[in-house]
Amino acid sequence: MKKITKFLCLALIACFTLLPLSSCKKESDDGMKTLQINEVTHSVFYAPLYLADALGYFEEENIKIELTNGGGADSVMAAVLSGDSDIGFCGPEAALYVLVGGSSDVPTVFGQLTKRDGSFLVSRNPEPDFKWSDLQGKEILAGRKGGVPAMTFEYILRENNLQDGVDLTLNYDVAFNLMVSAFEAGTADYCTMFDPTAYEYEAAGKGYVVASVGEASGEVPYTCFMAKNSWIKKNKKTVEGFLRAVTKAVKYVNETSATTVAPYLTAYFEGISQQSLAASVERYKQIDAWNTELSMSEASFNRLQDIIENAGELTRRASLGELVNNTYAKKVYGEIYK
Repeated sequence: MKKITKFLCLALIACFTLLPLSSCKKESDDGMKTLQINEVTHSVFYAPLYLADALGYFEEENIKIELTNGGGADSVMAAVLSGDSDIGFCGPEAALYVLVGGSSDVPTVFGQLTKRDGSFLVSRNPEPDFKWSDLQGKEILAGRKGGVPAMTFEYILRENNLQDGVDLTLNYDVAFNLMVSAFEAGTADYCTMFDPTAYEYEAAGKGYVVASVGEASGEVPYTCFMAKNSWIKKNKKTVEGFLRAVTKAVKYVNETSATTVAPYLTAYFEGISQQSLAASVERYKQIDAWNTELSMSEASFNRLQDIIENAGELTRRASLGELVNNTYAKKVYGEIYK
């Protein structure tokens, strides 16, 4: 059975399983609309989303957000398809698989926050002169088979003339949200981690950050906001307000020092020091992680499909308009950066 068919079946099973738990999201007595957002993982990589909340930008749009950590794009997509979540926040490949699988209500990508991989390669040993060729003969935890993290890593390997199963081993057997604990328990020689986890892991002396995956891979539409097209049609003003808040947050973080930003993030990362948060924000600023305009370009969408196709996970290509609606992102960008 093809990957896409498997993904769609799993998503639909989860959809029916979760359906009884779903409920209509109504406006509260104070006129605020609550949005259920399912994020693929929780990371400083997504700082603008949390800052939009902390700085009151969502409140200005009469929006409240409730975050759920899906622990993987497949779970995020299942929550969106079931109606258990209003907005999914994960790699666009999840929606693409549903599209080519033939769903009648394909989730539409209406905003792209991150434009490159936000993970860092962590080694068990210090490697100040790390080269990708050093992975020869090693085992790496780099994500779930068919997910953008794993496929982006595969792309880097190909660019460096390395092949999984020949030159090294990519371990796909560990769930995305369990990779760090598996690595700490002794699985594999390297593991990809997002900040602040990577920073904290290194600070604790457990491992060493040797490379930025995003720097090595270049720009690719990595993490996006998506919702069922039927939901978007019923909530156009809310979608616009949501993107306006996040766009303002991206502008804020890009124009503000990491040490000033960090205190606003502490409520979203319990137990993580402001020093760690500031270092993580700065590291993501240095690799130019976030889109200032939350739209997806056709060139980047096609590059994503190249990566997925090269990984053997795509049965047909799609046009940008089949999956992405840039209308709202372009409108709010024009308002904020006029």
